[in-house]
Amino acid sequence: MTGTKSMGLYTATSIGIGAMIGAGIFSIFGTAVKISGNAVYVSFIIAGIVALLNAYSYAKLAVRYQSAGGLVEFLLKGFGGGIFSGGLNLLLWMSYVFALALYSKGFSSYAVTFLPSGSTQVWENIFATAIILIFTAINFVGAKAVGKSELFIVSIKFGILLLFASAGIAYMNTGNLSISTWPNSKNILFGSGIVFLAYQGFELITNAAEDINNPESTLPRALYLSVVLVIFIYVSVSLAVIGNLSISEIENSKDYVLAAAAKPFLGIIGFKIMALAALISTSSAINAVLYGGANISYLLAKKGSLPVFFGRKVWKRGTEGLFITSGLVILVSNSLPREEIGMLVSTSLLIIYIAVNASHLRLLKETGAKRWMIQTALLSSLVFLGVLAYFEFTNSKLILELLIITLLFCFSIEWIYRKSLGRSIKERTD
Repeated sequence: MTGTKSMGLYTATSIGIGAMIGAGIFSIFGTAVKISGNAVYVSFIIAGIVALLNAYSYAKLAVRYQSAGGLVEFLLKGFGGGIFSGGLNLLLWMSYVFALALYSKGFSSYAVTFLPSGSTQVWENIFATAIILIFTAINFVGAKAVGKSELFIVSIKFGILLLFASAGIAYMNTGNLSISTWPNSKNILFGSGIVFLAYQGFELITNAAEDINNPESTLPRALYLSVVLVIFIYVSVSLAVIGNLSISEIENSKDYVLAAAAKPFLGIIGFKIMALAALISTSSAINAVLYGGANISYLLAKKGSLPVFFGRKVWKRGTEGLFITSGLVILVSNSLPREEIGMLVSTSLLIIYIAVNASHLRLLKETGAKRWMIQTALLSSLVFLGVLAYFEFTNSKLILELLIITLLFCFSIEWIYRKSLGRSIKERTD
């Protein structure tokens, strides 16, 4: 590979942290507590372990197959350039579009809390659209700008969440954490499947492989470090919230529970600080995911999964994927409710994780990974997918229907495209 390497360990790690600590923790915490009760921090630990297993698989693959496409390259190497890989690639791209739409809606819901009452309806879509346009401009500048802006944003966000967690734990009522009031183990596992959404995003580090200094050692370290730091933050935040609010209080304020949890020890200023943290977190996630999603879009175009028209270079650089992705994100964020988008993100990415691990099992001789580790990552991801599918079936069949429609759309479009134009995904030779 040629060119200037612009990312070190900290900037690469910040992309993973920025993608994980986004809208997820702010939007699903109330739902998770409703399921896992005061053992929600245990659910975060279990989900974090599954994330680490997948990070191991991705680290081995990323070192062996360094590419801006990341997951696309991993699927291609294991399954070849057929319709199956093509459909999964389109599903991956759609999952990034859904994720960005979720984060933009999360940003807008917190942004309007700073405005006078009555202006919510007018400004929600404006804020959601504006934040996507802002980070489209930042990403257009290039990888180095992404790394620098992400490191700056993540540093601020991490500091605010650490302050919240530290103060919350210092003032917490330890009685709220009593093991005697834990729900049954089934509910804790069920909650783990729900909160796993908050860990999705670490894989975006692999999309920056061609921009990372010394990727053989930096990539794995960045993946592991980002997941471990996020586990620490999530568990600390969980303890702070549970220790300062009762279960009923959490359920009543589930849409802004982290801000509500700051009130007992920081007052109204605490609410505003956490609302600001939500804005920074969702902004950070948009920055990181847009960078990965745009790279995915461009690689799909180059390899044949999108029409050749989309493979043209804009301003003599590979930024056309950025523009296409941003346009679709704005469309989705202004069309679907946040809850439906969130579940679509989680389940679609889990399907990709399962496929990547299955592909990895075919590539063990090349990556040198331990078989039992990859098998465990695959099995745990399958369990979480089953948990989420059951949750969707029992709570909102519409979400499950939308997921099925998305899958049918991705594979049907790929099949039609292949049959009509006879184009296939190209193998990477460099």
